[in-house]
Amino acid sequence: MVTPHWKAPALPPPARWWIGVPVVAGDCGFLIRHQDAISAAVDVPVITSSLLLIPILLRQLAPAKKLAVLTADARRLSEELLGIQDADDRERVVVGGVEDGVYMRNALARPFARTDVNQIEHEVGDRLERLRGEHPEIAILLFECTGFPIVAKALRRKTGLPIYDITDLCKVTLAAVASRDLG
Repeated sequence: MVTPHWKAPALPPPARWWIGVPVVAGDCGFLIRHQDAISAAVDVPVITSSLLLIPILLRQLAPAKKLAVLTADARRLSEELLGIQDADDRERVVVGGVEDGVYMRNALARPFARTDVNQIEHEVGDRLERLRGEHPEIAILLFECTGFPIVAKALRRKTGLPIYDITDLCKVTLAAVASRDLG
């Protein structure tokens, strides 16, 4: 269990496992709690979570609009992980999770159990629909969970809303790193 004052341990500098790696990316949005420690330990861009996009996405919105963060487990997505300092900005972010669904049960199962894509789409889509019912001002969606990008295209079609996830952040970062080589 993570306490509010928990700090990630420093990574040992001698490892230098990142040499030759253009970017370090995480495979769970909750890894954002390690962003600072990993960034301090390597000399390449680090993108542990799509949650890093929150400040950018809020600025894309009109002041009366909201950003919805869809997460695997809303009970675990603390204020600290959201990283929003401004109270007005925080009021513009709503969080919904699929913590009681098949996807989470399977993700936590040992051995790991795969979840059918249609099930993921159903669970994420249903939660999104309920969030939009509670907050019709939602204008942009952010998937925290790295298991959700597989349904982003289908849910973009259904909702007509922009949906961002870790793959978008990875594409931008990798393009920026690759462009360094192009001169």
